[in-house]
Amino acid sequence: MSPTTPPPTSSDHAAGKPDDQSKSPTKRRRGIYLLPNLFTTAALFAGFYAILAANAGRFEAASLGIFAAMLLDGFDGRVARMTNTQTEFGAEYDSLSDMVAFGVAPALVAYEWALGGLGKLGWLAAFIYTACAALRLARFNTQVGIADKRYFQGLASPSAAAIIAGAVWIGHDNGIDGSNVSLILAFLTAGGGLLMVSNFRYHSFKVLDVQGRVPFMFIVLAMLGFALVVLDPPIVLFLMFLGYAISGPVFTLVRRRQRRGRRRREGGDGRAS
Repeated sequence: MSPTTPPPTSSDHAAGKPDDQSKSPTKRRRGIYLLPNLFTTAALFAGFYAILAANAGRFEAASLGIFAAMLLDGFDGRVARMTNTQTEFGAEYDSLSDMVAFGVAPALVAYEWALGGLGKLGWLAAFIYTACAALRLARFNTQVGIADKRYFQGLASPSAAAIIAGAVWIGHDNGIDGSNVSLILAFLTAGGGLLMVSNFRYHSFKVLDVQGRVPFMFIVLAMLGFALVVLDPPIVLFLMFLGYAISGPVFTLVRRRQRRGRRRREGGDGRAS
């Protein structure tokens, strides 16, 4: 009969002897998911290209670069959610890409086309926009998982960038010299930046179910929307995003008025009882 092996004592553990029941620590997997980060990298490249195009005086190409970055930025998050490849690295990388494509690029494009002729006022408007974009992205990152996904607090940076890119595109397409509309563009640039850090609520459209069934008229309206954009892309896109920017203050003021009316009715009912 063979002798049994005694259980390990505390002195054995202190001496560093291995325990048969202990498990080796799980190795952390390295690497990143390719597909969503490819879209993020493409959006970053589009924003960088917009800066280079503006420096070369190709303002239509610069505006198209910003709109291309918007399109690509809309895909990376959705692709990550659909493929279940959401990571903290992807979220941080997306924010840095947004800062270049929607924070730095639009301000430099506007400055190169029109704001440079205003001197200090021009670069101040461009800086206000860039700083507000950085603050907007930082605030958004701190509210992930807390804020209501149906709404944005403040104008989203891609929408603010679309207003500037659309304005520059319209001016260049119609042969308008930037110096003739520099004050208007300075107002749009600084105003778009301030709307980004405002407390106005904007619909995010994130809860839109793209995999579910939709009414037939929805497809018809989508087709008409594409047709309108094709008719005159710069004007239609500019008006579309400008209307979205205005919808935030209007929506917030309407909600506040409705709340005040509800409180007054409740107060009147309380006094009547």
